[in-house]
Amino acid sequence: MTDQDIISRLKHIVKPYVQREIGMQDFNKQTDFLKDLEINSANLVDVVLDVEDEFGIEVDNDSMQGMLRVGDAVNIINNKKSIQ
Repeated sequence: MTDQDIISRLKHIVKPYVQREIGMQDFNKQTDFLKDLEINSANLVDVVLDVEDEFGIEVDNDSMQGMLRVGDAVNIINNKKSIQ
């Protein structure tokens, strides 16, 4: 699975939680979940749970706290998938 595949799937996952739609127009590794998309911290937990389900991984608390940008999520997913 390529990074672009992961980004595409992430875009679908976060869409229901986005408060700032304009942030979705240029959804890439630099997109910040909190600043660019205005996903609140409670919904960010929901995003993490959805990521776990979508990719069949388990995201620990340390990884979850570091998942602020799309690129962070891509790295976490790649790392968790390579361990499996």
